[in-house]
Amino acid sequence: MSSKRIVVVCPGRGSYTAESLGYLHRPQAPARFREFLADLDDRRQALGDPTISELDSKPKFSPSLHTRGEHASPLIYACAYRDFLAINRDQYEIVAICGNSMGWYLTLAFGGALDWTGGFHVIQTMGGMMRVRGNASDTVSTRGGEVIGGQLIYPIVDDEWQIDPARELIVHETLERARSAGFPNAYISIRLGGYVVLAGDKGAVEFLLKNLPKTGDYPFQLINHAAFHTPLLYETSTRAFDSISSQLFHAPNIPLVDGRGRIWMPYSTDTRALYEYTLGQQVYATYDFTTSVTVALKEFMPDQLWLLGPGNSLGGALGQILIQNRWHGITNKEQFKTSGFVVSAGVGSRLSS
Repeated sequence: MSSKRIVVVCPGRGSYTAESLGYLHRPQAPARFREFLADLDDRRQALGDPTISELDSKPKFSPSLHTRGEHASPLIYACAYRDFLAINRDQYEIVAICGNSMGWYLTLAFGGALDWTGGFHVIQTMGGMMRVRGNASDTVSTRGGEVIGGQLIYPIVDDEWQIDPARELIVHETLERARSAGFPNAYISIRLGGYVVLAGDKGAVEFLLKNLPKTGDYPFQLINHAAFHTPLLYETSTRAFDSISSQLFHAPNIPLVDGRGRIWMPYSTDTRALYEYTLGQQVYATYDFTTSVTVALKEFMPDQLWLLGPGNSLGGALGQILIQNRWHGITNKEQFKTSGFVVSAGVGSRLSS
């Protein structure tokens, strides 16, 4: 029996929630994962930070603690790695890996472009770089303190998860209105299937929250999220180059698809270019998750997409991308829900709809 071809999709920030507590301590963790977690805890302890095991074992989820970048990023790394190791390689061939936003760092680690040491250093360092430096007018207050700008999410699809051109136009017009009103730092941060993630400094975020038409719970501000993937993070990019060595980066052993849709192949990757993209453009330019997944579908023709935990917050976005591409004839939400094309690989997770 031939193995199924799968593309693995890595989660981004915000995927570790109250429902994720205890994720790392659930039964039947692979032996290699237990070794990895012990190493991760030792590294965190050496930095004077609470260990990942301690954070995951808390009796109650605390947004001010668990969503802070320096804690959330390695927590998500550990949870996703557990799920990645649990994939049965005799039954499934991983033909490519991609991820959303912070999920790019996980993609590098799981695809072999970063080893354990490099993966931890990149994820821990980048997660901790969102705190305030410099002009306080560029910051947004959250329950975890001050971060560089902020993010909010807004839908651009109808009830059938098909792109609504009118909603897309509203988003672009509202961004232009923000800039005309004296808030030039208003940007599209992430293209996320049927959603856009918008970002900016304090004034821009407040303008967008006030002026985007309300639809259900949206616009919704993301807790403890900085203005990722915008020019507000140019300085963060510079600091990252100063803090992270290019020597940590290697050619991957599995093809990787980045936030522009570029493919990095095992035998042709320029590791210097990979390093420069990861700490440069990937940090301060729009992350196009929609294009990333679309390229993975069309170039690698997988039998399924496997979404790693924690959580399943990308399940809807993946369904919307399939609908945009009419993949396997999927043209609406109900067809996606019954297709089985996206698998939630997370421990105890089911796809959200």
